[in-house]
Amino acid sequence: MIKTSYNVIGVMSGTSLDGIDLIYVSFNHNNSKWLFKIHAAETVSYNKEWKEKLRNLVAYSIEELHQIDKEYTSHLAYVINKFITKHSITEIDAVCSHGHTALHQPENRITYQIGNMPHMATLLKNKVVCDFRAQDVALGGQGAPLVPIGDKLLFSEYNFCINLGGFANISSDINNERIAYDICPVNIVLNQYVKNLGLNYDDEGKIAASGTVNIDLLQQLNALSFYNELPPKSLGLEWVKTNVFPIIDAFNLDIKDVLRTFVEHIAIQISNSISQIPQSSVLITGGGAYNLFLIERIEALSSNKIIIPSKDIIEFKEALIFGFLGALKLRNETNCLKSVTGASKNHSSGKIYFPSKITQN
Repeated sequence: MIKTSYNVIGVMSGTSLDGIDLIYVSFNHNNSKWLFKIHAAETVSYNKEWKEKLRNLVAYSIEELHQIDKEYTSHLAYVINKFITKHSITEIDAVCSHGHTALHQPENRITYQIGNMPHMATLLKNKVVCDFRAQDVALGGQGAPLVPIGDKLLFSEYNFCINLGGFANISSDINNERIAYDICPVNIVLNQYVKNLGLNYDDEGKIAASGTVNIDLLQQLNALSFYNELPPKSLGLEWVKTNVFPIIDAFNLDIKDVLRTFVEHIAIQISNSISQIPQSSVLITGGGAYNLFLIERIEALSSNKIIIPSKDIIEFKEALIFGFLGALKLRNETNCLKSVTGASKNHSSGKIYFPSKITQN
């Protein structure tokens, strides 16, 4: 008999390198509706060494990535075990981990998430559900975004769900079909430039607000061909390094003007994406929700109602949903939608590992 309740730990590491998000959450399936309750959540920051290593993953050879994968899997297990001990967690159906994106080239049927190696289950002495992207890419999908099934089943009261992390991604029901895609880069670019000022991020967007929009740069950014492509589509660090940084760096602007121009670029791309349903409700989560200047610009350029939820949803929604993806995988239910990723079929994605004696679904 399939269970109706699950206690899981969701684990997420995003491209903005804010840290490892961990959440302990219960999911209950009641009268065809899913409900959740968050019991504990925290973000564990990366040290300088890990930040540099993860920031430069695309520069390593496959052999080097495999070694980093082993080290990162062990590091994740260490962080998760500390979280379990700190919060006295005893009931765990599974640890459901996103890992960290090392390579993402779905057009070449390549995606590689480090931190998803089988020995994590043994280190944690718990069942692990992970590596959610690989199967989708093998089925011809983008392998991203994966969060929309959670948006659909856990946050259905909103017309749009947008996460502002390393990238902005969006999901919505359009003509009774879930559509989702990456909109544009966000913190992966903003944080890259603000670190030149010795900062990790632009607090509330204050530095960006003090700058001036460079119209020529803005036009070149908005003219990138990705924005004219139809979904499904997704972005990765490689695309930013190839297409975005060179354009920005060619202008040799003051940091505040880079930030101001890129915030305007983000706001324009997001407002374009939500304009298809005017006056609709838009749930904003992710670290970018704290960039008050960015939120102001989105509101100024759209007619939609922008909703900023509670802190635990802002910061841990993606970790929450990866926990949910794991629960759906344990039930062998669809957790990856072909309408979102472009895969050949809906499917139950991810791998299940067990301690010591390792088996794989």
